[in-house]
Amino acid sequence: MEEKRRFAVLLCAEDSEYVKETYGGYFGVFLDLLAEEGELWDLYRVADGDFPADGRLSLYDGFVVTGSCNDAHGDDDWIRRLMGLLRVLDSMRKRVLGVCFGHQVLSRALGGKTGRAIQGWDIGVTPINLSQQSNPLAALRIPSLSVIECHRDEVIELPPKAEVLGWSEKTGIEMFRYGEHMMGIQGHPEYTKDILLHLIDRLIDRNLILSSHAETAKASLEKHEPDREAWKVVCRSFLKGGASKL
Repeated sequence: MEEKRRFAVLLCAEDSEYVKETYGGYFGVFLDLLAEEGELWDLYRVADGDFPADGRLSLYDGFVVTGSCNDAHGDDDWIRRLMGLLRVLDSMRKRVLGVCFGHQVLSRALGGKTGRAIQGWDIGVTPINLSQQSNPLAALRIPSLSVIECHRDEVIELPPKAEVLGWSEKTGIEMFRYGEHMMGIQGHPEYTKDILLHLIDRLIDRNLILSSHAETAKASLEKHEPDREAWKVVCRSFLKGGASKL
């Protein structure tokens, strides 16, 4: 019998009550985006110190590093431990997909620089311009894809030998690739509009964003649709080794 492919989600955030009740947690949100029949998916809550054992890393075909409320340029013990793990996965040539915080911390682990975004918060639906040169997704012949964004940090400088795959009006490095096995996406291809709306309310309650930011973000959600199905194809194809065949 053919062995099932196995993947791991490295969860860097706490589940909100809304996401737990509606989707079974962020793990469920990522499964909806990435999982297919016949696969095995495991969850590691790395922000709580739950990491895969070294002896289990070879069992996995790919890893996903999620978003987080923490700063990727921070020095929390679990963030430093996560960067060490990502370097190990790089040495093993394991497929790694980083999303938002995951995109930033992956870049940092590989030698890049992260920090506060020059233009501040980016919240809402943002069109991403896709590189048409040396891009593993260029065969799709899609000049841009819209994605839900919610971040105030960004990748400031790429790791050596990494290349930019996408950019937007506010963010110069929306996507990057490192070799054939690691890719970061600044936006949230896994998010639905309702998840972002509830997150916006939480950010306001915590005085992390101004009401003007919230109004602009909600307006963009009313006017634009994220290309979630297209991102599903992009993310699945990369993580599962099919990006070069798109």
